[in-house]
Amino acid sequence: METYSLLREFADSWMLLLLFTVFVGVVIWVFRPGSTATYKDTANIPFRHEDKPATSKEKEARP
Repeated sequence: METYSLLREFADSWMLLLLFTVFVGVVIWVFRPGSTATYKDTANIPFRHEDKPATSKEKEARP
């Protein structure tokens, strides 16, 4: 069997299955329970200091 045919057959079967599994895993990771607070905090980063500038004593990153 030629190299191209072998790689093509592998990509058509197992790689498709692997990439689909990774996709489903990422979707489950994003919608897992308890992640809502993390995503809301991250989404509000641009509005964190909307009314006044940040002071030098404030920590920007969470521990």
